[in-house]
Amino acid sequence: MSIFTSNLRFMQQPPVVDVIIPAYNEALSIGKVINDIPRASVRQIIVCNNNSTDETSTIAASAGAIVTQQPLRGYGNACLSGLAYLQDHQENRPPDIVVFLDGDYSDHPDEMSTLIQPILDGKDMVIGSRTIGNSDTGSLTVPQRFGNWLATRLIRLLYGFRFTDLGPFRAIRWDKLVLLNMEDGTFGWTVEMQVKALNHHLDCVEVPVSYRRRIGKSKISGTVKGTLMAGYQILWTIVKWH
Repeated sequence: MSIFTSNLRFMQQPPVVDVIIPAYNEALSIGKVINDIPRASVRQIIVCNNNSTDETSTIAASAGAIVTQQPLRGYGNACLSGLAYLQDHQENRPPDIVVFLDGDYSDHPDEMSTLIQPILDGKDMVIGSRTIGNSDTGSLTVPQRFGNWLATRLIRLLYGFRFTDLGPFRAIRWDKLVLLNMEDGTFGWTVEMQVKALNHHLDCVEVPVSYRRRIGKSKISGTVKGTLMAGYQILWTIVKWH
């Protein structure tokens, strides 16, 4: 489907938007995330439970989300279970746009219309950038800021495109997402999407988004081991797909 045809359909009727939220032990926050999503603009919310040991699944379902179960740990594995659900449940029609955000309440779901607007205007993928947006003090840790700085500069060096963030809050056209054939089951998921989008010459753009301190402890930046492992996977992914 051409961009022209897609945009014409958007003008004729509202786009079908589905939301994917990977979640591991987010019982304290997942209800808040779901409740803040502008439901009038969204068809369905898929919470991808990544082998949580708390009540994440129960709370998400009670808040109105569809819950998929992914026992294999990994951020990307959780997201892949959400994609599998969308691919297997297209009885009516596939989504036009898929939005990803985290389940820790650090993103602002109420900014979703700002995130989606560039796609309605013809773009293929939109990254919500925390670094050019309004981030609360302490919401982005020093390792996160340094990792973003290093990774985005490596992308610019190897791919010739300037991103400012690898933020989880993002939107992409469904047909383009399928084209990317996402694979990474770990924390390399977000950057894999970005570099593959560049390899496929997708029309990408960033918009500023707000960011706050997450509820609970980060699974990545909360430990030295997690930070190092995530950093290695992200840098390796950038080089791997070049």
